[in-house]
Amino acid sequence: MHMSPSSPLTFLTGKSVLIVIVLIGIAFWIGRSGGYTSGYAQAQTDAKALQEETARKAAEDVAKSANPFQAVNPLEGVEANPFEKVKKVLNPFEN
Repeated sequence: MHMSPSSPLTFLTGKSVLIVIVLIGIAFWIGRSGGYTSGYAQAQTDAKALQEETARKAAEDVAKSANPFQAVNPLEGVEANPFEKVKKVLNPFEN
């Protein structure tokens, strides 16, 4: 018995190839219409929210910098004489 060499694609006939192509096309159309459209809408919503947040933060920063009463005290937490503390640490004979 002599068998002719068979290709793995010999089972695909014209009709089955057409069916596979149609199924792939339908799957692509469904995936693109659902995934792409919803993803694009979500990206637009995210971009708009980011722009609004950035504008709000910029407005707050400008308002804070223009208001002199909300300025931070640069001397907050500074001791009156920091050398007294150092003198006590460095001189072990002083009680």
